[in-house]
Amino acid sequence: MVRAAVLMRQGGPLEIREVELGEPGPGQVRVRLVAAGVCHSDLSLANGTLTQEVPAVLGHEGAGVVVSVGEGVDRVVEGDHVVLNWAPACRECWFCQHGEPWLCVKAESVAREPYAKFADGTPVYPGLGTAAFAEETIVPAAGVVRLPASVPLEQAAVLGCAVQTGAGAVLNTARVRAGESVVVIGLGGVGLSALQAARAIGADPIIGVDVTEAKADLAAQHGATDFLVAGDTTAKAIRKLTGGRGADQAFDCVGLPATIRSAWSASRRGGSVTVVGVGGKANMVEFSALELYWFGRTLHGCVFGSSDPDLEVPRLLKLVEEGKLDLAALATATTDLDGVNDAFETLGQGARTIVRF
Repeated sequence: MVRAAVLMRQGGPLEIREVELGEPGPGQVRVRLVAAGVCHSDLSLANGTLTQEVPAVLGHEGAGVVVSVGEGVDRVVEGDHVVLNWAPACRECWFCQHGEPWLCVKAESVAREPYAKFADGTPVYPGLGTAAFAEETIVPAAGVVRLPASVPLEQAAVLGCAVQTGAGAVLNTARVRAGESVVVIGLGGVGLSALQAARAIGADPIIGVDVTEAKADLAAQHGATDFLVAGDTTAKAIRKLTGGRGADQAFDCVGLPATIRSAWSASRRGGSVTVVGVGGKANMVEFSALELYWFGRTLHGCVFGSSDPDLEVPRLLKLVEEGKLDLAALATATTDLDGVNDAFETLGQGARTIVRF
């Protein structure tokens, strides 16, 4: 039995319960968690914005050590350090075969199957297929990426989602180039990772936008050359900082209609807008047919930073080694498993709260 933070019903708090894990089956890996980041997507699962079978152990941004492997697993062995991959690609569907494993049609299936049980036999589901808010978890072999033993696991946890999503949006989805102007709206862990990636490739200026002035120093630490508090004049202020045109590249890391429109208005004619934040299906965004034509902007959706974790994690670690990405700076608070609900309450105040096991 292992301790875990369990969502018993959507809209309710997580409860610390004991769940029973079996031995890893064929193609599976059992991992002892060392650290897990508290991400807004976990809150979206908890409050019902995203669909999740319950009871479920949440947490999808985790790093730990392989305890054991099932039959046929050869990508990791007992004792390997790994980061969890919540979107394990099948490598066989049309999207995987056409170089888009982040859109794999089978990746979400893991979350729909029970992976553990309570003592009374009640099946328990893995949130986003990973169940990282637990002392140990079982995932598919494709759900782990091996790490060098030299990488601190408390720092590596954020690679599982925030960094791949935010940095990937800049590097992969938008393919920002040196010298381009960038604005990032929403400076949580994903937005700050986007700032770091923009700085790493030489974007300029890099403008961070958030609802609170308290984020100004954090934005500068992560690469912003300028900071703005979101408001009615945000787009005008961004145009002033970008030669009157607007940003070449705008990133919305919130996912609300108002922030998506703000990113749209902040970008230049012919510019690019990338929506990274996850909104609800009832959140509708409107554009007139004339503005879509006249401004000539490109609007991108962005799933998991358009990342293939098997390739992206080593690439990002190289940037860390070169001093261009700072994983440690993304962990602005730590807690234990009992503090996950409190961490949900403080989402948005910093970058990432890290659950330490």
